[in-house]
Amino acid sequence: MDARVRKHQTLSDDVFTGLSAGGTATIAARSGDLALVVDKQGVVLDTAADGDTELLQTAARWTRKALLDCVTVESRPKIDALLRTTQKGSPSRWRQVNHPLDSGLDLPISYRAFALHSDGPLLLVGRDLRPMAEMQQNLIDLQHSMERDYARRFQTEARYRLLFRMTSEAVLIIDANDLTVAEANPAAAELLSLPTGKLHGRPLKSLFADSDFAAISEHLAQVKSLGKGELDGVHGAAGTGLNLATSLLRQDNGVLYLIHAHSSERVSAPGSASGASPVLDVLELSPDGFVVTDMDGRILSANDAFLEMCQLATDMQVHNQPLDNWLGRQGVDLNVLKKNLRQRGSVRQYVTTIKTEYGASVDVELSAVAAPDADVPSLGFVIRRTLKTVDTARDYASQPLSQSLEQMTDLVGRVPLKDLVRETTDLIERMCIEAALKLTTNNRASAADMLGLSRQSLYVKLRRYGIGDPESLPEDNH
Repeated sequence: MDARVRKHQTLSDDVFTGLSAGGTATIAARSGDLALVVDKQGVVLDTAADGDTELLQTAARWTRKALLDCVTVESRPKIDALLRTTQKGSPSRWRQVNHPLDSGLDLPISYRAFALHSDGPLLLVGRDLRPMAEMQQNLIDLQHSMERDYARRFQTEARYRLLFRMTSEAVLIIDANDLTVAEANPAAAELLSLPTGKLHGRPLKSLFADSDFAAISEHLAQVKSLGKGELDGVHGAAGTGLNLATSLLRQDNGVLYLIHAHSSERVSAPGSASGASPVLDVLELSPDGFVVTDMDGRILSANDAFLEMCQLATDMQVHNQPLDNWLGRQGVDLNVLKKNLRQRGSVRQYVTTIKTEYGASVDVELSAVAAPDADVPSLGFVIRRTLKTVDTARDYASQPLSQSLEQMTDLVGRVPLKDLVRETTDLIERMCIEAALKLTTNNRASAADMLGLSRQSLYVKLRRYGIGDPESLPEDNH
């Protein structure tokens, strides 16, 4: 037995004795992807690669070069440690290093070193990590893609939930399997006279009058077959008359009913008689904007024409907001209007502008009336678009603009152009000051704000144009 072992060892010695560096590298490459034979100074003597022509061609360029010069800067300490450990006779561990390529990318290789002889060269067996690196990169890209999709879905869901909660229309989402409330917005809770938190999971039957549920069940069956339908004249559990518009929604292999509910009972405006509803209908459908505010100018209601003028989508965007937010001269127009309404009760043909939601400006003419003795004291505003606001300002001027301009044109050729321009500018400036004083009932502070002037500058211009006597004008009321 011992003789056979000794004979086998002798045979192995004979087989590997005198094996060339290239032959050794070739055998080692079969056990990995790449093999390098490196002398004690760290110079590459030979290379071999198993079946990868590109890898073999790349490694062949390292022959007769120091291995430290064939790796990236951050990989040099790893190569140095790998060679020193192996030369001392200690077993080395796998170390990943990167080789720079002409393409600008790195070639990742994991090496382990072996000492062929005590004083001989070292054998480095390498594994190509590119497939693993590519798999890791694909995994990272996939994870980033999933995170982006999740973020988009989260943002989209957040936007729709915000719209769902803010819309003034009552919306119920009903599970078709057990007819319970899956989702309900605050407007639905208010319409049904229930707390918002009490609607989720509540049976649909409990939200309506018992006498109407048979009609509602038939309505839902029709929606399930046709996809949508409407039902008018049902009553909520609190007795509110309701009209329903229902659509079918399929989600996650389930079926949901999307119910839009609105009151079928017209609610009269505060302090109005039941016979006034045709007036309300006319004002709601009027092509001119109509706004009702409280005595401080906060909007209580507004018709569609005003919302369209301001480029707004829903009346919830203006409810309880100061009308001043949409008037062109913020801080001036509304104060002037409220003062005149307190003194006179009404205002006619007040010229200003409306600022839209997107920064545009609309020229308008405004009339207003005060109702301080109503059950809910309020102010009403009718807002009409105008094509040329200068035509209204012309009515307030002491001299018709057309006659003044005719006199100016008669001077062409006899007076230098710069003098004509100066005189025209003075004429228009004078007309604007007179119009501002007219609109503010000679309130110099408000007129100065309206014109964008300081009060002192307004006094100077009043003296210059001889418009009244600034010293004899009544004191401003603040």
